[in-house]
This record gives sequence, C-alpha cells and structure tokens, in this order.
Amino acid sequence: MRMLVIFLASAAYVGYIPVASGTFGSLVAIPLFWGFDALRHTSIALYLLTYVASVAGACWIAGLADQYLNEHDSHKIVIDEVVGYLAATLFLSPTWTHALLAFLIFRVLDVIKPYPAGYIDEHVPGGAGVVLDDVVSGIYSNLILQVFIALRVLA
Repeated sequence: MRMLVIFLASAAYVGYIPVASGTFGSLVAIPLFWGFDALRHTSIALYLLTYVASVAGACWIAGLADQYLNEHDSHKIVIDEVVGYLAATLFLSPTWTHALLAFLIFRVLDVIKPYPAGYIDEHVPGGAGVVLDDVVSGIYSNLILQVFIALRVLA
C-alpha cells in the first residue's frame, strides 16, 4: 500500500525531481485536461463528480503520504498540483493557449497563495491542507481565464 500511495502522491515519482517538483507536477496534469474535456461532453454531472472525487482522493492520498514520508506537504507530494491544475481548466475548451495560460497563472497563484489558499496551507492539517490550497489557486486561475475569454482577450 505504501508504494502505491507514494507513486500516486508523487504523480509517478515526478515529485522526486529535486527542483521545481510542483511545476513538474502541474505539467503532468496537462494531458488530463483533454481527457476531462471528453468527460464533460459526455455528462456535466459525471464531469463534476469525477473532479470532486479526484480532489477527495487526492486529499486522502496526500494525507497518507504525509504520514509515510513523515513530513507535512513534502515537495515529493505533487498530486495537489495535479488537481489544482485541473481546477484551473474546468469548463475551458482544451486548446494549447488555454492549457499553457492555465499552467502559468496557476503556478503563479500557487506560489502567491491568495486568501484563503494561504490560510488553508498554514492552518488545515493533513491531506486537506496539502490539496485544498492548490484547488483554491486553481479556481482563481480558472476565474481569471474565464474573464479573459468573456472579454474576448482569449478565444
């Protein structure tokens, strides 16, 4: 079980890259953008349920990984970046422009941690504290992109 948890939490050991593991973890999620979009066209309810289940699963896995690694929010845990990036792309059309802008905006906000992301990061224990700050940053990234699209800055 331990090996599977570490494998998933580190996004197939991408988290073990010694520098910028969060950035590489976010990159792993880019192909998932296209897969999630296919699900969106099948069923919006299933699309959202799958995302919520992914976040819940990521919280559980990150919590177990915290225990196994004996370190809260270890840089080796990047499953939070995966679900955070997916939040940044929810309901966007899968284009390379959207994928790359979502990646860039998400990475900036994940570092800055605008409220309540910073609060969650510092005060929420366990896997929820590891994951939910990234989900908040992803939601903010998504809102910024949606505004750009509504203003026709992006196609």
